[in-house]
Amino acid sequence: MSVNKFIGIGRVGKEIESKEIGNDFKVANFSIAISEKWKDKQSGEQKESTEWVSCQASNKVAEIAEKYVKKGDLIYVEGKFKTRSWEKDGVKQYATYIQVETIQMLGGKKDSEESAPSYKSQAKQNPSGLPPSEMATHGQIGDGENDLPF
Repeated sequence: MSVNKFIGIGRVGKEIESKEIGNDFKVANFSIAISEKWKDKQSGEQKESTEWVSCQASNKVAEIAEKYVKKGDLIYVEGKFKTRSWEKDGVKQYATYIQVETIQMLGGKKDSEESAPSYKSQAKQNPSGLPPSEMATHGQIGDGENDLPF
């Protein structure tokens, strides 16, 4: 038995990048910074470590992300780990990301903004029917152009 589940809370690193792929299939790519703080036992010093997590949402979740999520927002993300591969200059490249199934805004509503809904995807697979290799050529995570989220 195995489990493929990611749950994280983090700050959005840059504005959402969304694209339409084929008919009626939208994809939104973004990254979140997940920070961990602790006190060093030997020195008593405060330490911090930040991990950048690449995320990809599709269809309704992508629409919610595109409409409501902005750089710097604190969000809750739930999804599955996915790995995409491609070849660049004869070398096989890999990118691991989270296929977002649930997204929720955290930190309260700003005065001038409408309330952002949370959304949980009902989709279990890629409804576009495109194979991962073809999806990568349509500007999704792992396309080799900008693999780092910062």
